[in-house]
Amino acid sequence: MPVGTLANVKTITPSQLRDTGAQMILSNTYHLHLQPGEAIVAGGGGLHKFMGWNGPMLTDSGGFQVFSLSEMRKITEDGVTFRSPHDGQIINLTPERSIEIQNTLGADVIMAFDECPPYPATRQEVETATDRTYRWLERCITAHQRSDQALFGIVQGGVYLDLRCRAAEALAKLDLLGYAIGGVSVGEPPELMAEIVKVTAPLLPPEKPRYLMGVGTYREMAIAIASGVDLFDCVIPTRWARHGTAIVQGERWNLKNAKFREDFAPIDETCPCYTCQNFSRAYVSHLVRSQEILAYTLLSIHNITELIRFTQKIREAILSDRFTTEFGHWLEGVEDGGMGRWGDGEMG
Repeated sequence: MPVGTLANVKTITPSQLRDTGAQMILSNTYHLHLQPGEAIVAGGGGLHKFMGWNGPMLTDSGGFQVFSLSEMRKITEDGVTFRSPHDGQIINLTPERSIEIQNTLGADVIMAFDECPPYPATRQEVETATDRTYRWLERCITAHQRSDQALFGIVQGGVYLDLRCRAAEALAKLDLLGYAIGGVSVGEPPELMAEIVKVTAPLLPPEKPRYLMGVGTYREMAIAIASGVDLFDCVIPTRWARHGTAIVQGERWNLKNAKFREDFAPIDETCPCYTCQNFSRAYVSHLVRSQEILAYTLLSIHNITELIRFTQKIREAILSDRFTTEFGHWLEGVEDGGMGRWGDGEMG
């Protein structure tokens, strides 16, 4: 899922986004509550109509963003109190309030309010957060008022695998419409993320969607898919586009590099996206060097297309029983927990 934090995927239109092959996008409850406010979104016909997107949408609960405000928030059993970074207003976000906001925004999938512990954290701190996340999930289920929205629960547990297993098994008993693995990609070593996914995902119902939050590199997705994960979201394709970086068949290319100034080939000769079908590396490099907004649009179109094509190829390989043969090289290191992140060359 491309990330559209404030009801837009940065620098590209919904029409351009559809052309990349994107089927579903994510928006952020916390940010939309602060600006423009859920009442305005509802007044505009709900999130889909407000932003002009006619495909499925997911809103996160706002928990991750609130808990990242470590110096500005207070956690209690009731919820989280924090000071708005926009105007200094004191805001109290509870499980019930998070669900109310998401019900008002109107996305197709909404997330339970959870406590995302930082990394590193003590076992006692993580266990407290994990248990509280379950109690908050029960309150979210009670508060949820719209049968046309699917509520997903979130597995926490930090890097403690027994806590992850306990949380996953408890959530699986609740017969939710979907399940997420949260609290990863928060600074933990790559090998721990791999182990968390390998242990947690198989414990969640295979007939329901399983969503790994905040992850989107080739190797991370391949390892997670091999473990049974179905959904991902990641800001990297568009964030990197805004820094002049293209994703090309598992590698990242800095278009500011001098070698692209007179390279008139498409960014990726195998890519069907609008950018690659109409413009050269030299032209996009020129736009990047000139800091033209069009550069970020063209690179966002390409990068999103590239990651979606990767998942489409995996889907085709699974259906043809060719996953290990064609994507096994991305799983290298999985036995010892290896899960590379975005490097300077290979996008592992």
